[in-house]
Amino acid sequence: MAEFIQMHLLTHYPPSNLNRDDLGRPKTAKMGGVDRLRISSQSLKRAWRTSELFESAMDGHIGTRTKRLGVDAYHQLVEKGVKDKDAITWAKNIAERFGKCKKAEKENPLTELEIEQLVHVAPEERDAIERLVTLLADENRPPETEELDLLRKRVAAVDIALFGRMLAQTHNLPYNVEAAAQVAHAISVNRTVVEDDYFTAVDDLNDGSEDSGSAHIGEAGFASGVFYLYICINKTQLVKNLGDETLANKAIGSLVEAAVQIAPSGKQNSFASRARASYVLAEKGSYQPRSLSVAFLNPINAADQVNLAVKALEKQRDNMDSVYGDCAESRYTVNVEKAEGTLAGLLDFVSN
Repeated sequence: MAEFIQMHLLTHYPPSNLNRDDLGRPKTAKMGGVDRLRISSQSLKRAWRTSELFESAMDGHIGTRTKRLGVDAYHQLVEKGVKDKDAITWAKNIAERFGKCKKAEKENPLTELEIEQLVHVAPEERDAIERLVTLLADENRPPETEELDLLRKRVAAVDIALFGRMLAQTHNLPYNVEAAAQVAHAISVNRTVVEDDYFTAVDDLNDGSEDSGSAHIGEAGFASGVFYLYICINKTQLVKNLGDETLANKAIGSLVEAAVQIAPSGKQNSFASRARASYVLAEKGSYQPRSLSVAFLNPINAADQVNLAVKALEKQRDNMDSVYGDCAESRYTVNVEKAEGTLAGLLDFVSN
């Protein structure tokens, strides 16, 4: 059976707007019949994988999400002396291996080199593109069909192995990667009312002799809450994706380290809402995974939110164990309020 690592995090964010909706206000969701703050899983995953912490730890094993493979290949070909018309054709041949390209626009012929959908490309795949570009430029010829086999079925990019890859075109389906990590949307344990920050900006060179008013007036939504976040990592799938258990263990440790410390960057300059998890429950085992979000169907709005949320979560964990049998084979807890556990101990637990 598959081995799972489950993470349950409680993190308090002061007034903030970490993840905005289409109106620029904090994202929300209904849960237990009341409004909660929400941070989308997409926002969280991007914040983690692009963080300095994760990039430094996994240097050389991080992919690139882009539509511009063809554009980059074109510029490299031109820089190496290939004629513009040939560079466009050959670069499009390369880009189309990864996905369907956009239609050409008269005012910008390079548009046809952009892929319609973002594609997650591993470092070894980008290296293969660069080698092919160099070869084509040196021999001044178009690519042959077999040379365009640039995708890899197994990649060493840990973010692709963790979060998966879906390529839309039928001939690319064998190169899809099943995600080894599932990340829930973070939801506040408390009922939330989004408030508005009315602000003004003053012109420093306005001496007020003619107009003493502000130079700019605006509004920004914000709210505060204790967030519950659930992450489930299928270690068996991750090892399969990477083909390297040592690298898989390092990836798990780096992901967990980022998850307990890194938040999306939305409106950080305005709110400085940086925080680290106050509570972490890590679980390992081959049992069927389950979220503990049901612990917070009744919103927690008392002053001691963190401690009450911890008690609710641990009670739900124990009740699940009582009804279904042990839902994990081993556990490790970090509780900042009680100074229990350490980050080093947590990382050692999940990485071994």
